[in-house]
Amino acid sequence: MVETERYKFKPQDKKIINIFTELGMPRNLAKTLMYISQVDECKSAEIEHGADLRQPEVSVAMQQLQNKGWVQKRHKKKKGKGRPVHIYKLTSSIDSIVRNFEKEKIQEIETVKKDLADLKNLINSM
Repeated sequence: MVETERYKFKPQDKKIINIFTELGMPRNLAKTLMYISQVDECKSAEIEHGADLRQPEVSVAMQQLQNKGWVQKRHKKKKGKGRPVHIYKLTSSIDSIVRNFEKEKIQEIETVKKDLADLKNLINSM
């Protein structure tokens, strides 16, 4: 992987992060997702600097993205000794991720509607 200049969030990226956050996605996860969606692949240190996050925040976010199947991690050996560097890449398009997120939110809404209807029925039957 060739070192390139780090990606910097544009105003539109920041708006997207805010909307994801308003919809219930943790802010660190939204920032990490937006950063990695704008580059082909990257190291966690690049995400830290580009998304203005700390290393543990990036690690937690990347683990959540991997658990959802949205990101893959590969190892790149360093020259000489030392731990390999983790390289991350999206496995799904950002459009696909948004559709998946939308489905989750719609399912949450349906659950809330059902719970409210059950609550009303129980109160009315008292």
